[in-house]
Amino acid sequence: MDYQKLNKQLKSLIDTPHLVANLANASALLFCNMPNLNWAGFYLVQNEKLVLGPFQGKPACIEIEVGKGVCGTAVKKQQTIVVDNVHNFEGHIACDCNSNAEIVVPIFKDNKVFAVLDVDSPNFSRFTQVDKIGLEEFCKIIEETL
Repeated sequence: MDYQKLNKQLKSLIDTPHLVANLANASALLFCNMPNLNWAGFYLVQNEKLVLGPFQGKPACIEIEVGKGVCGTAVKKQQTIVVDNVHNFEGHIACDCNSNAEIVVPIFKDNKVFAVLDVDSPNFSRFTQVDKIGLEEFCKIIEETL
């Protein structure tokens, strides 16, 4: 995965003041370029819940409580979480039974988690340290538009 190229593309795609359009293009960019994914999208923090935002993939859970599941845990801990096998993650929320691995990266605005990027794969241990670093940079580019 060429994150330098991907992140350069992201910068040119989201050079607008339109949050929903930017997140929609960001999720489409990931989904079309990262191999072995079955879901890529965003949840936005609203009133101690994560609310489904733009995504690519099968229908998903609409609300997730902060602290619940991988997404809610990433918000609570304010850090990226990589899960090699979601079936071993206590409290995992199964929106798609075909998901086996997951990475969730928090997106910050004014030093608070504003949203998370959630990426799922049907392949166990799909996400590497390179993916973690690349997707964290991807999210920093999004933060610059908020």
